[in-house]
Amino acid sequence: MDLSIIIVNYNVKHFLEQCLCSVRKAVQGLQAEIIVIDNKSTDNSLEYVRPRFPGIIFIANQTNTGFAQACNQGLKRAQGKYILFLNPDTILPEDCLQKSIAFLEARPEAGALGIKMIDGSGHFLRESKRSFPSPLTSFYKLSGLARLFPRSAVFARYHLGNLDENKDHPVDVLAGAYMMVKKEVLDKTGAFDETFFMYGEDIDLSYRIQQAGYINYYFSGSSIIHFKGESTKRSSMNYVRMFYNAMSIFVRKHYGGSKASIFNILIHIAIWARAAMSAIAGFIRRIGLPLIDAGIILLSFWIMKNIWNAYVKTDTQYETKILWIAFPAFTLVYLVTAYYAGLYDRWYKKSELVKSTLIATIVLLAGYALMPEQYRFSRGIIFFGALLAFILIAVLRWVLVQTGVLSGSNEKEDHGSTLIVGTKAEYENCLQLMNEAGAQQKILGCVAMEPGDETAHGNWPALENVVSSVPLKEIIFCQGFLSFKDIVDFLPQLKNKTKLMIHAEDSQSIVGSKSGKSSGESLSRENGFHLADPYNRRLKRLLDISVALIGVIGFPVNLFIVKKPLGFLSNCLSVLFGRKTWIGYNTATSDLPQLRHGILTSNGLPAGEKQALPVQSLQMMDYWYARDYEVGRDIKLIRRGYRQLGMDTNGASNA
Repeated sequence: MDLSIIIVNYNVKHFLEQCLCSVRKAVQGLQAEIIVIDNKSTDNSLEYVRPRFPGIIFIANQTNTGFAQACNQGLKRAQGKYILFLNPDTILPEDCLQKSIAFLEARPEAGALGIKMIDGSGHFLRESKRSFPSPLTSFYKLSGLARLFPRSAVFARYHLGNLDENKDHPVDVLAGAYMMVKKEVLDKTGAFDETFFMYGEDIDLSYRIQQAGYINYYFSGSSIIHFKGESTKRSSMNYVRMFYNAMSIFVRKHYGGSKASIFNILIHIAIWARAAMSAIAGFIRRIGLPLIDAGIILLSFWIMKNIWNAYVKTDTQYETKILWIAFPAFTLVYLVTAYYAGLYDRWYKKSELVKSTLIATIVLLAGYALMPEQYRFSRGIIFFGALLAFILIAVLRWVLVQTGVLSGSNEKEDHGSTLIVGTKAEYENCLQLMNEAGAQQKILGCVAMEPGDETAHGNWPALENVVSSVPLKEIIFCQGFLSFKDIVDFLPQLKNKTKLMIHAEDSQSIVGSKSGKSSGESLSRENGFHLADPYNRRLKRLLDISVALIGVIGFPVNLFIVKKPLGFLSNCLSVLFGRKTWIGYNTATSDLPQLRHGILTSNGLPAGEKQALPVQSLQMMDYWYARDYEVGRDIKLIRRGYRQLGMDTNGASNA
């Protein structure tokens, strides 16, 4: 056997699908095997890809064992002369594997090979070639000198910035995203060190390959796309801990004496500094942002009250007790309204801030008008307080986006056009998938494969001219008539920051990312469900909490209404703590938006009750429920099945 390809997957099923489509093309002409190890993904990855790729070896781990151990699992099954460790969020051109093998075969001194990697906009990824970490290289990287002098042999040594990315070079470290190693070399050096859970294992293996007398090569004769960032949250506390812990393990293992001591001191300083920044950023994103907003809103009302007193209503005195009740109450109403208007969604958009502020202000003024006369004080304070809060929150969001604490959305880009590159049949198939996914892109049209199609916006041979003359948000390449190599080779020609998306032939998804620093994005039919919309999910959760609170508060009454009162109370608490939902699915499924374990199913029956309908019918009912979801549907099902809400749901098969 020529080649064994080992892929470790964790929660990136759509990227894995596109990767396997490209790998299946690239192994043609080779005696090769593909081994996929799934590290207990929660997105039902194997159920999604296994039926689509017969002949591939799939291994399902019962726990997340980490990258190194999972790779070693695959290595034990591998029969190839060459072993390729490959990330699931990569796209390979058709000639990539044969070129890599030919390069290694022509160099007996070579132990392993890494490759030129580009991101989703065609930009070179610097981690394609690296040096071993040392105190000085780490200092230059952490201090920012490497960024100031990106081509320096001294300051940019960590990413070997002085070496031409378009030429082959011996290097120290190969990236684990694409690492081809001779099997005979692994027999001498051993496999990945399983002490490394994630990060650092590629550095360690590269080091041991060099120590065994072999050379690690950076190969520029082919390129791959690496949609980096889909499952790696580099700003997270978990990433900081794992990455710097891996560096510490490497130093202790391979460096000795004062060098190791100095390096460990630097690493621990970096750990504490990054950990502190990540902890603050994580707190702000998860919990702190609404609290900070609450402080800003209270401050805005208080400032406006003092200004109003000093310059507008100079002869009016507002009762402090009323203000201490009114301002926090208004702040709470503002935050709740803003939340349901979308202010705290994953991506920050200025338009969402404007919308949420407008809605919250209207709600506040309406609520103020309904208050008894003795509790009213000034509409002006409310209106201008809300306006000041909007300005201060907008400034805060701008700072947080600029510092990377929040992910901002380019709203000009959001309204940009999407161009689909493919044959007419591929264009229509891609368009249908996007429509089913509920995609909101403005489709400019199709780029034909050959000149002469007057209905198309240009043709493939002249695509570069089309891209340079039309403002685009993204380009979707349909692989089929075009090869993966055509797509990979075109990407570096993109002069602007246009995002690439790929839709492989016979696949059910579209994937891409804008850069190596941004999270990958995917489109599939799952995106087309109303239940996947963040707004609808917020309403569903609000309904869950409301019914649970009513159930707990009115428990004495419910003793005489529901069939199993104690079970009902238990279910109320489970819903409040986010372990269950009142309405869930009938069956376990990988193709629908995920839900908590349900008390009732989508057809209104208790989840633990045996269903008379066949599985196919139940699955169809779940599909309709998710596709056409409205919160009113949940209200009807809960009202109709209220007496059953205390039923035991253990043994139900909800997703």
